Amino acid sequence: MRRLVLACCVLSFAAPVFCAETIRYLALVDGGKQAGHQTVVHADDGVTRVDFIFKDNGRGPELKEEYTLAADGTFKTYSVKGASTFGAPIDEHFSIEDGLARWKSTSDQGEQRLKGNAAYTPLGGTPRSFAAAMSALSKRADGKLPLIPSGMLTMRKVRDAEVEKGSDKRKVQLLMITGVGFTPTPLWVTDDKVPRMFASIMPGYLQLIEEGWQGNADALEAMQKQAENELLLEMNARLSNPLPGATLIRNARIFDSARAVLGPASDLLIEDGRIVSISGGGEERASTARVIDARGRVLLPGLFDMHGHLDDWQGGLHLAAGVTTVRDMGNDNATLQRLIADERAGRRLSPGIVASGFIEGESPMSARNGFVISDLESAKRAVDWYAANGYVGIKIYNSFPKEHLRDTAAYAHGKGLRVSGHVPVFMRARDVIEQGYDEIQHINQVLLNFLVDDATDTRTLERFYLPAKKVADLDFDSKQVQDFIALMARKRVAVDPTIATFDFIRQRPGQIAPAYAAVADHMPPDVQRGLQVASFDIPDDLTAERYERSYAKMVEFVGRMYRAGIPILAGTDGFAGFTLQRELELYVEAGMTPAQALQIATWNGAEHSRMLQDRGSIEIGKRADLILVDGDPTQNIADIRRVALVIKGGTAYYPSDIYEALGIRPFAPALRIPDRHR
Repeated sequence: MRRLVLACCVLSFAAPVFCAETIRYLALVDGGKQAGHQTVVHADDGVTRVDFIFKDNGRGPELKEEYTLAADGTFKTYSVKGASTFGAPIDEHFSIEDGLARWKSTSDQGEQRLKGNAAYTPLGGTPRSFAAAMSALSKRADGKLPLIPSGMLTMRKVRDAEVEKGSDKRKVQLLMITGVGFTPTPLWVTDDKVPRMFASIMPGYLQLIEEGWQGNADALEAMQKQAENELLLEMNARLSNPLPGATLIRNARIFDSARAVLGPASDLLIEDGRIVSISGGGEERASTARVIDARGRVLLPGLFDMHGHLDDWQGGLHLAAGVTTVRDMGNDNATLQRLIADERAGRRLSPGIVASGFIEGESPMSARNGFVISDLESAKRAVDWYAANGYVGIKIYNSFPKEHLRDTAAYAHGKGLRVSGHVPVFMRARDVIEQGYDEIQHINQVLLNFLVDDATDTRTLERFYLPAKKVADLDFDSKQVQDFIALMARKRVAVDPTIATFDFIRQRPGQIAPAYAAVADHMPPDVQRGLQVASFDIPDDLTAERYERSYAKMVEFVGRMYRAGIPILAGTDGFAGFTLQRELELYVEAGMTPAQALQIATWNGAEHSRMLQDRGSIEIGKRADLILVDGDPTQNIADIRRVALVIKGGTAYYPSDIYEALGIRPFAPALRIPDRHR
């Protein structure tokens, strides 16, 4: 599930000049289809009012915001109300008087005495919500602005451009803003004396641009991608450590992912990205360029995240967590092709990529990724394109026309592709299994089989709220459920439960997201604060207790499927790297041993990605995708966070260095590689 993190998505700035003005922005997806708007009204009384709505894939935020500015351009007063992407209520207020800042949201509250000017950063704001911060920042000689409650905002210009609307021309500039989240945030602003936001672009997903100028969006996106690429190239060069020639890893306990057992200490020789020998055959030779003493650390195959939606900036988080391969389960086709080419060429920090092609049906609630089809012939053309471009499977989505599912699945199988996905609207999981699915994504899509009726529209938020409300009462020992489990087991239909991501159904405002509680104190302050923001509407304690029980039973159901012989695939659809680590912990809670959970994230991932001949286990001849872990995750699954060294083919990465570059406190010291030729 893509999440629009508004505070990091769009920034803008405007001077505190009280004059009536209305600016309208269009939110565009899928090559120009409007999916929302932002209307900004600067009233002549000094109050700015913002109306923002964005709907994609049957969900999205609806927000109304008001603020006034102090003389320095920061918020004097601020408020926002509405609903988040998944329906959680948003109600946030801020004010400053006599140097004392006070704020209250549904997630936190506080006050702070200020020594100088600083800008409040809303938790639930619209894309306009950083307006005052950027205005104030543009006036500061040192180019830095403290943030409330914590942090520091900076920016730099990286591009100039000229845009056109008929005979009207305008100069704009691309800024890179740092201080919020892990990576720079790009923003297009006008090149005026008092600059303002012109456009904010998330390549391959969303273009938010001033109305009337949308014809320039694609050109600006291309320039932005080039600018971001330069930053990514520099980051890759700084954090990658090539391993030419031979490297010997001594005294490592090797995890046998085929049998889910940990072996004795062994030596392993890799050369030019491949495993050459193990144990007795791994003796040092004269040509060995470097020797790594593992000192009894556990050596695992690189992990698979079987449910990602990759972008340019996620790669470092994946690699630092030991994730060396990600299956992309839905992306803009051009974006994914570019990411695959860049990964193969070694141009950026990135896991290996397994591509699954996205096919959606045309409807007002369609997700605008991949191919959006309307009939069987267009579905077949989509399958043909994916087969010709090296994809391993297709992913069917919510609005796919059910009357064409069986024939599309058969056609895809004829092309050698796996078939997986959500359960299309007005169908049940049993139906898609009988019509050719090899795999179902998400635990809710499986359990909705017992919760929907023929009129339930699962393209809406009902696909999340129904399981939260009703799974608590499901009898897993009933004949209906047992017959369904037997059907999945008999047909060997795999399930990618993404159970860690569904943790959001039980998170209450002000509570650190349970999925990330173990890592929260390692995060930058603004990220820690964001982890307290609830996604779901949980109005009272009784509802909270019910949702908690439903979530516990979802975890239990994953264990029941595993014990029945249903293949489980470790996917996340969430926060890169950290979510997979939590996913494996939840498998252990579901009754698996830590070693079995690790087997799912290695052997199972490779097998169902059709890459078992190349990775997924530590064997002679296979690719050297390896992670060395402090501690023993085969006994304590939480140790999977303590990754000391990652090797992906012919390149080594130090997780501690990557984390520090992203503002994250490392989880284990780096095991640095000596080079005998230095």
